[in-house]
Amino acid sequence: MRILHTADWHLGRTLEGRSRQEEHEAFVDELCAMVREERIDLVLIAGDVFDTGNPSAAAEELYCDALARLGENGRRAVVVIAGNHDSPDRLTAVQALAQRHGATMFGYPYDDPGVYTPGPDRVQRVAAGPGWAELTVPGVDHSAVVLALPYPSESRLRKLIADTLGEEELQRSYSDQVKGWLGAAAGRFRPDAVRLVTSHLYMAGGVESDVVERPIQMGGAYTVHPGAVPENAQYVALGHLHRPQEIHGTAAVTRYSGSPISFSFNETGYVKGVTVVEVEPRDPAPRVRHVPISAGRPLVRWVAEDGLAQVERWVAEGKDPTAWISLEVHTEHPLTLEQVHRLRAMRPELVHIRAVLPAEAEAAATAEPQRLGVDEQFVRFYSQVRGGPPAPELVRLFLELVNAGDEEVDA
Repeated sequence: MRILHTADWHLGRTLEGRSRQEEHEAFVDELCAMVREERIDLVLIAGDVFDTGNPSAAAEELYCDALARLGENGRRAVVVIAGNHDSPDRLTAVQALAQRHGATMFGYPYDDPGVYTPGPDRVQRVAAGPGWAELTVPGVDHSAVVLALPYPSESRLRKLIADTLGEEELQRSYSDQVKGWLGAAAGRFRPDAVRLVTSHLYMAGGVESDVVERPIQMGGAYTVHPGAVPENAQYVALGHLHRPQEIHGTAAVTRYSGSPISFSFNETGYVKGVTVVEVEPRDPAPRVRHVPISAGRPLVRWVAEDGLAQVERWVAEGKDPTAWISLEVHTEHPLTLEQVHRLRAMRPELVHIRAVLPAEAEAAATAEPQRLGVDEQFVRFYSQVRGGPPAPELVRLFLELVNAGDEEVDA
């Protein structure tokens, strides 16, 4: 069986008010062409299909279009789970229609998609239960049993963690709950079927793409230990972290596919893409490879240490012609509104424009490295993006959301 693993589409996301719809449409086109070229039998979409729980009409239309095209009238299987950004009910609202195109959806950890058997020439759910389904695909002589664990927050797991526990105990309790859920569901695995797990969570050992979010995830209670992966699984398809990577120390090959396009100026140094997996029921290990995606504009940083003249040269040279740009320009005086407007007229793709004055540049060059708290990192990040520090009440609100384990945090 040939499987394509993707996640973290974040349909509907904007970049400082700039639409990414065309980039997402280009990604869906590229993905649909890829599944045909790669002769994919099953597509796993591991959560965060949408950027918000109340997506725009355009985002929902693109989602439905992607399901129909990927499924090719029910000849290819598609499994979709909800991430922390998705509304489980909104994501699965099209289940009755989507299953005709070979799609199976899980919004909550205990969702039961039911049996669906339209005939041997179409994808069939020959068996199903809370959090799992067995699928057959035309032309493949073995089935796949998929354990599907959508974003397992306490509320979605229908379990609460005692707030009297310390942080380490909280992490252990949460990880044990996820391990117990996966262990119980793994009883559905059979040696004559491909055995897959898909979930949207943070697994210890994963590397975030955005340094601002690192302390939130690394120190949070919603962390799963690699030992939670069932020993009889063959491949675990994860979503939540935007950097493609493999998690080590698990009983089965466990990967984050990463997001298909860049959403943060910190998402650099690696190639965006999807994961293609080839596996048969009795394979000791699947064959896994990262396949790059070319859709989506790059997000780049320009640091103009020689001032505005250097920026003008870069624009004249056509530097990074398709990119969204975060500009840091070293100047003797603060930029005037007229200068900012002129820069944006020259390159409309300039998302952030930040002036660095001599005193600040000197302080940064001589500053000792230090570990900053979450609040300090937020203040620094906000100041860089907005050109000034946040109001104290905004910092307090941010910390309240962090401490509450808000479900809208992604990585």
